[in-house]
Amino acid sequence: MAAPVALVQGASRGLGLQFCKYILQNKPPASVIATCRNPDGSVALQGLAAQHPDRLTVLRLDVNREEDVREAAEGVKKSFGRLDLMVNSSALLHPSGKGETSLRDVSAQGLIATLTTNTVGPLLMAKYFAALLQKGGGGFGRQPADRAKRHSGVIVNITAKVGSIGDNGLGGWYSYRMSKAALNMATKNLSIELGRGRPKVLCVSLHPGTLDTDLSRPYHRNVPEGKLFSAERSVECLMAVVEALDGEKTGNAYSWDGTQLPW
Repeated sequence: MAAPVALVQGASRGLGLQFCKYILQNKPPASVIATCRNPDGSVALQGLAAQHPDRLTVLRLDVNREEDVREAAEGVKKSFGRLDLMVNSSALLHPSGKGETSLRDVSAQGLIATLTTNTVGPLLMAKYFAALLQKGGGGFGRQPADRAKRHSGVIVNITAKVGSIGDNGLGGWYSYRMSKAALNMATKNLSIELGRGRPKVLCVSLHPGTLDTDLSRPYHRNVPEGKLFSAERSVECLMAVVEALDGEKTGNAYSWDGTQLPW
């Protein structure tokens, strides 16, 4: 069987970069395609590519530009011909860097920018890369004995617990909450369409926990003790969830510990 191929969108830092590191270290001889808006500006990603020149490919891709997504998919098709895993990890809390605490903070510009990055971008990634995922060899997830139920590829959309409507008891963060709730709906839709017939593509939303990253740093004082995760710990847990996926689990949202999240 050919070596698996994984693509990580938003790989310049944080969670995306750690996904690349994890797969390179723990899934040999898998190939990794790392995409981000400005590869030249990511010293860490360039350093990782230098360490793994035969297994890590870095592509310039601004998820807000549909033409970038289409061109990247064409390039991956020519170079690899297929995908086994696609992780959409780039995220924007808000253009200002702070979530809205009330209606007076809401603006059309902020809403549109956040939704474009967090929701529209991952959906466009699925649009242009779905055909390659349908050609995957099922290198990620758990394959059942019944060949009719086996899958070819996996789409992971990084969501957030604050995107759960059922779990929302505080309000605020309009743009970010709405963008992640909409992303969860996109995941559900994708799981239905890409789950028809054979081969099937599994689609899930995964909540990584609260990470010690630039996005969450302004809110660390509100995080309970023991609930602030490093990117390393989060990705280790998330990849365990990915490796346990099968057709019964597609179309849902899961937390870092594998528990299902309410929509």
